[in-house]
Amino acid sequence: MRRRWREPVTIAAEIDRIRSLRLDALRRQWQLEFGRVPPAGLSKDLLGRMMAARLQERAFGGLDRDSLRFLESLARYDRPPRRQLKPGTVLIREYRGQRHTVTTLRDGFEWQGSTYSSLSAIARAITGSAWSGPRFFALQGVGDGSKPEHKSAGAPNDGRRQRRAAHGRNHPHGMTGSSPALHLETAPQA
Repeated sequence: MRRRWREPVTIAAEIDRIRSLRLDALRRQWQLEFGRVPPAGLSKDLLGRMMAARLQERAFGGLDRDSLRFLESLARYDRPPRRQLKPGTVLIREYRGQRHTVTTLRDGFEWQGSTYSSLSAIARAITGSAWSGPRFFALQGVGDGSKPEHKSAGAPNDGRRQRRAAHGRNHPHGMTGSSPALHLETAPQA
C-alpha cells in the first residue's frame, strides 16, 4: 500500500480492495502500512477505514496545522467544551408550574429584569438551592460531565419507587422525568 496514487478512480478501487480483504490479510497489510501490529480490539471495519484514510491522506494530503491544533485542543478536555450561547438566545424553562424566560446577553443573562453573571445564579434564585445552571436549563445532560443519576441495581422493586416517581417525591424539588421542560430560541441572524 506504500504506492502513491493520484487518480480518484484508482484510489476508490484500492479502497474497495482493502474492504474485501479477510481480517488476517487486513492485519498483515496494516502492519506493512503502519510499521506495527494493529491493536487487538479493532474490528475489520475499523481497520479498513483507518487504512483507507491513510491512503487518502497520502494521495490528497492531511489536515492543516490549524485543524490539527484544534483537534488536539479538543482531545485535552476531559469533557466537551462548554456550549457558547449567542447574545439574544432565549431559554424558557418551566419549574413548579411557573414559566421562566432567560435572555442571553453579551456579558451575562437577563431574568425578570435583572442581570446575572451565570445561569447557575439564576437556577439558584429560581429553586432556592444549588443547581448547575447548564443542567437546570438542559444545556448539559447526564453524560456531559455532570453527576450521573443514581439507581440501585440490587434493591428489590416492590413498587414504592415507581409510586414515588409518579408523584414526584423522589426528586427534592418535586420534578419528575429525566429532563426539564425547556424551550430554546436562537438569536436572529444579524
